[in-house]
Amino acid sequence: MPEPFYHIEVESDPNNLITVEEFVNYFAKDLGLNDDQLSVLLLAVTEATTNAIIHANKCDLSKLVTIDANIEDSKLIVKVKDEGKGFDPSTVPEPENLLKDSGRGVYLMKVYMDEVRYNMTPTGTETILILNLKRV
Repeated sequence: MPEPFYHIEVESDPNNLITVEEFVNYFAKDLGLNDDQLSVLLLAVTEATTNAIIHANKCDLSKLVTIDANIEDSKLIVKVKDEGKGFDPSTVPEPENLLKDSGRGVYLMKVYMDEVRYNMTPTGTETILILNLKRV
């Protein structure tokens, strides 16, 4: 039997972040994640989605952000895909002040997820967030 697969698409409007949070809450509960896992997942997915909406898609309502989540080998894999031009993650500086309102999303995703990858495609950037569900 295949693992559960979850999918949502939202327009590039920051007001849709609440819809994304509800989506994360839904699949996290469905998958039986604990409160700590839910907290870090909410933070990482909303940061990735915010970056996709604001920085990549420039709040262009004709552009979508697609989020897919599934489990592979005891790992939750969440892919957040935008329709922007892409960026070089190595050029994003570490934040000088974690209390600032912006500029810390990439850093926070790296801190809270077990792995963060980027897949540059001709139609946008896919941010891949990986959370190990089995802790030794």
